[in-house]
Amino acid sequence: MSTTKRSNFAAGLRTTLLLAGLTGLFVVIGFAIGGAETALLFLFFGAVMNMGAYWFSDKIALRMSGAKPISEQEAPRLYQMVRELTTRAGLPMPSLHLIPQEQPNAFATGRSPERSAVAVTQGILQLLSEDELRGVIAHELAHIRNRDVLIQSVAATIGGAITYLAYMMLWFGGDNDSPLGLVASLAMVILAPIAAGIIQMAISRQREFSADATGADISGNPESLASALLRLEEGAKAVPMNVNSATEPLYIVKPFRGGIAGLFSTHPPIEERVRRLRQMRPTIA
Repeated sequence: MSTTKRSNFAAGLRTTLLLAGLTGLFVVIGFAIGGAETALLFLFFGAVMNMGAYWFSDKIALRMSGAKPISEQEAPRLYQMVRELTTRAGLPMPSLHLIPQEQPNAFATGRSPERSAVAVTQGILQLLSEDELRGVIAHELAHIRNRDVLIQSVAATIGGAITYLAYMMLWFGGDNDSPLGLVASLAMVILAPIAAGIIQMAISRQREFSADATGADISGNPESLASALLRLEEGAKAVPMNVNSATEPLYIVKPFRGGIAGLFSTHPPIEERVRRLRQMRPTIA
């Protein structure tokens, strides 16, 4: 089996396990609320969620982040940079999107390289040098080439569905003495950590190390990404991100600190990522 086929198979398997695991969790919650009939209803909800997560996760992720398409006329240098890097990476040109947020950050999404998108915040375009931005874009293209984007997008979609489910139970729970009200009260305490554990098992932190290494190879300069990561981490600490916390697995650096969002963290420490990058030798002068 070729490397590409193995990568595709592994990504598909992780996606399937993630969807199945979260569906099973919904069924358990449904049974706890109202027995077999409610469990069946939650199974239906899980099936619908799975279909939506697989086919529309990229669109959902872009919508949750507030990203809007950006034209070549609006960002000619960005388009030129991405076009050059996709040529080096052997990838088709992704669609480009702008997130109207001051925090410097970026992510890639899509079911496949042919249906991929790269989104950058307004803040990252203002903060980073061209070399550093090139390193970030190369990292996001690495996620596309490594077939990480589907599982990341599905995880973000499912995270949003879990949050919605918890709030829906709180909304309809009414009296806290009712079974639904009791489950609703405990949902954010019990459901979120369990879901976070499933997502973290499905999305290995190793994927970020791999995307860093592949991105450095695509851009030809590990230091540009290392420098960018340090500046992005400081920017993320200084500027809040006003988007759905379920999108955390998508971004190149963690956009949130503490709270429930911290449970879903799938990012290794920036210091370790920078150390590994600086151990790599530049592939070009």
